[in-house]
Amino acid sequence: MKWQEVRKIFPNQFVKFEILHSEEKDCQEIIDDVAVIGPIRDEEATEELLNSKGKTLVYHTSKDQVIVKIRKNVGLIKANSI
Repeated sequence: MKWQEVRKIFPNQFVKFEILHSEEKDCQEIIDDVAVIGPIRDEEATEELLNSKGKTLVYHTSKDQVIVKIRKNVGLIKANSI
C-alpha cells in the first residue's frame, strides 16, 4: 500500500507497518510502499518503535513521506597494549 493511501485510511495517528519498497538517496531511506500492521495509540508508539526489528516501523501519518535517516556504522579499532 502506498503511504498516501495509509494517510487517508489512518489520518493523524501512528501506524505500525512493514517496509515493502524503499529507495536510498543522500543518506536517507525514502519508503513508499508498506504493509500496514495496524494503528498504534499515541501512548504506545515509542515502545512499539523501540521494539520494532528488521523492516518494521512506526510512523505518524501527519508526515507527507516516510523518510528515515541512514546512519553508517563507524568502526573503532582498539589498539592492543604491548
